[in-house]
Amino acid sequence: MTYTHGKIAVITGAGSGIGRALALQLNREGCELYLSDINATGLNETLDTLLRKDVSADGQVLDVADKAGVHAWAERIGIARGHVDIVINNAGVALISTVEDSDYENLEWLMGINFWGVVYGTQAFLPLLRKSTQGHLVNLSSVFGLFSVPTQSAYNAAKFAVRGYTEALRQEMEGTNVHVCCVHPGGIKTNIARVARGGDGTMTPEERGSEFEKMARTSPETAAEKIITAIEKRKKRLLIGTDAVILSLICRLFPVSYPRLILAFSSPEKLTAQ
Repeated sequence: MTYTHGKIAVITGAGSGIGRALALQLNREGCELYLSDINATGLNETLDTLLRKDVSADGQVLDVADKAGVHAWAERIGIARGHVDIVINNAGVALISTVEDSDYENLEWLMGINFWGVVYGTQAFLPLLRKSTQGHLVNLSSVFGLFSVPTQSAYNAAKFAVRGYTEALRQEMEGTNVHVCCVHPGGIKTNIARVARGGDGTMTPEERGSEFEKMARTSPETAAEKIITAIEKRKKRLLIGTDAVILSLICRLFPVSYPRLILAFSSPEKLTAQ
């Protein structure tokens, strides 16, 4: 019997990528699921793909940037179940733009999902995690929460913020029943580049996605497996992918000169982490 068997998990951004892979694996392990995504089609595809129909799975179309919506979702789950055991704030989007070319609308869109969505998910579900025998809160930052690259200032800002917020919370939860983990994926083969805003206007979303996949070294299934293992082992920080490990090391060893070393490792225009 797996560690997650019989537990109740909440996952945002479950309509594709890592979120879907997490849902599929947790379902196989007998974990009850509450899934959300802003894309109703993707969310329903995830629900339809779940192999174990004997294990409860509920879907909610949700914009994680909607504070009231996130709290209402948590309240509904709390009334139905009384507690949750696992919360994974996974939903995220990308914006490719220089600082000079950025506009406030796109910045606010990205921050609303990538940062405030994590904050809302944390604040709304933490009381339900506190009621669990052993709660697990997993917030997805990125390898871009460890270093910065050109055209990713907004994404960097959000993911650095998630890292700082989660690490502070982890310290606050020491000695309690809630384990907190900050996850830093490297390049994951997801649709994030295809649906990103901004970037090279001469490229179609499919072309941009294909270019990104040449850089991505890790499958969503592998990422999901590592996250679930980190939950079981109560890891506080998780780097996913050899690229994330190498890039993290470069930044620690060369905190000022890392940009030129990263350029040798990968083109920033093609870098769009999970």
